[in-house]
Amino acid sequence: MKRVYDVPSVPRLKRDAHKGDRGRVLIVAGSLNMSGAARLTGWGALRGGAGLVTIATPDAAQPVVAGDLPCALTLPLPSSKGVLVRRAAAPAREAAESADAVAIGPGLTTRVGPFLRAFLKGLDKPIVIDADALNVLAQEPDLLHKLEACRVLTPHPGEASRLLGKQLAGGPEVRREAARQLADTHDAVIVLKGAGTVVCDGERVYVNKTGNPGMATGGSGDVLTGLIAARLAAGAEAWAAAVQGVYVHGCAGDLAAAAVGEAGMIATDIVGSLPTALADLGERGRQRARGRRKSDRATGSRRSGRSGR
Repeated sequence: MKRVYDVPSVPRLKRDAHKGDRGRVLIVAGSLNMSGAARLTGWGALRGGAGLVTIATPDAAQPVVAGDLPCALTLPLPSSKGVLVRRAAAPAREAAESADAVAIGPGLTTRVGPFLRAFLKGLDKPIVIDADALNVLAQEPDLLHKLEACRVLTPHPGEASRLLGKQLAGGPEVRREAARQLADTHDAVIVLKGAGTVVCDGERVYVNKTGNPGMATGGSGDVLTGLIAARLAAGAEAWAAAVQGVYVHGCAGDLAAAAVGEAGMIATDIVGSLPTALADLGERGRQRARGRRKSDRATGSRRSGRSGR
């Protein structure tokens, strides 16, 4: 595998940009007892730059989700005991038709197998798959064969172990190899979370250097899922969206730690720092571009000087 170190830059918004230009994200997440997962994924997408975010969530959880996210739309879906049922797939697929990217999984519970099978079949939108959707996938590995678009899978080590069918234990080399195996098996970009998050598409591998132990807190991964979906919706290809997402997520965690300390950090602290981290990545890219232009001009001048002698 080729080791990659550069993080793709985030382009500057056009001066005449409108909401649609910034990308439309559909998030399918949450259950009656885990509405926070849907809310944090929604905040991750909004603060990650998406112009329009819709959160499709069980009807039993929708009032709580809507009350926390005034900047997002919500779509109440049919549920039983607070968990999505198969007939919820039709309205969710209808909502996906107008989305540029989809995020699915956080807080769904593992009882959503019938819904997932119906929702994913033939879906042609870039998608981020996380949390309980990954746990269902571990039980039904053929689910992704029905997808018709790029996908990013974001397992933590426990979810990766279930997907691989074996315990994931060992150092950095083991983690990189596990990510490669998952990328090959599921034809996906893999984001293997943890200290030194690994991004792998089977040929390229990126190991993230941003972040800190304070980010080991409930909901942190949900924020990342929304963030990557926002980058996909903005037009980044799956590899770039994943690398941008993990880098910005870690930078936001570092900013949050500087403000409140690692010991007491919570996921919403990361959310609050995302805009600054995203802006910093955009500025870094512009500085690199300016450096390349200067180098090109200097090289051209030297060539011109040599040819004139």
